[in-house]
Amino acid sequence: MKLTLRLLLLTVLPIGVYAQQTDSIALVKAKWSRSSIAKKTKLYTYQFNDSTLFNANQYISFVAVKNHKKAPGFYIGYEKKELIKTSTFAEKNNAIAAINGTFFDIRNGGSVDFIKVNDTVINQNRKEKNNIRALHHRAAVVINEHLLSIKKWDGTDTWENNLSDKNIMLSGPLLILNNEKEKLDSVPFNRLRHPRTAIGIKADGTVLLLTVDGRQQNSAGMSLFELTKVMKWLGCTSAINLDGGGSTTLWVKGYGDNGVVNYPSDNKKWDHEGQRKVANVIYIKGKQ
Repeated sequence: MKLTLRLLLLTVLPIGVYAQQTDSIALVKAKWSRSSIAKKTKLYTYQFNDSTLFNANQYISFVAVKNHKKAPGFYIGYEKKELIKTSTFAEKNNAIAAINGTFFDIRNGGSVDFIKVNDTVINQNRKEKNNIRALHHRAAVVINEHLLSIKKWDGTDTWENNLSDKNIMLSGPLLILNNEKEKLDSVPFNRLRHPRTAIGIKADGTVLLLTVDGRQQNSAGMSLFELTKVMKWLGCTSAINLDGGGSTTLWVKGYGDNGVVNYPSDNKKWDHEGQRKVANVIYIKGKQ
């Protein structure tokens, strides 16, 4: 019966449309492992095997924080020069959960993207060699009164410095804004599969802190085109890509031996020990 249904769909739908529908169904119908980690805050994980998602194995983890006055608040953690693990950032800030943040100087430390915390500018953008604004300088995670939102670059050179938001972290590319998919160029960074970190916001205000593992047999990673679809299928009306690759880490207090939920790829092993040291994170904790 299943084979007959698949053949029928293939005769009615173009192959690309059929594949997209089966991918979305696989994600929506997945029996996610879920656990409560704080008020209005849950952890979701799922291992997609047998090439059920984008014709590959995939491991996805995310923390969902519902928009509610009793829900935890969002914060930016940073170091100006030193690089430390996401778990270390989280533990020293007494966080409930954390993900790695935006792009940084892996040799010398410090963010290469604009960061402002508590109304104080910590880092300015480092432009690329051609003096063009980088793809990860064209959108921002902003936090006011511990509530998180996403904004899009307005095309001006001084955009981030003119924003009145108290806490700002530039990153990108922007994937979705106000329920509209953003146009992504077909450059290798967007097109190839890598571990990914993203933040999404659903229509009801729920915020997702999400990681997709990659460069592993158990999880191939995703292109940004695939990641956009996943965020959309999870109900996000806005979503932004953060630093990925070996930096991709999701940490939850009390989870496993070291709090690391996903399988960071920096040690090239399928375990929870391969964290890369980073310059900044987004974390959540009880509102002060």
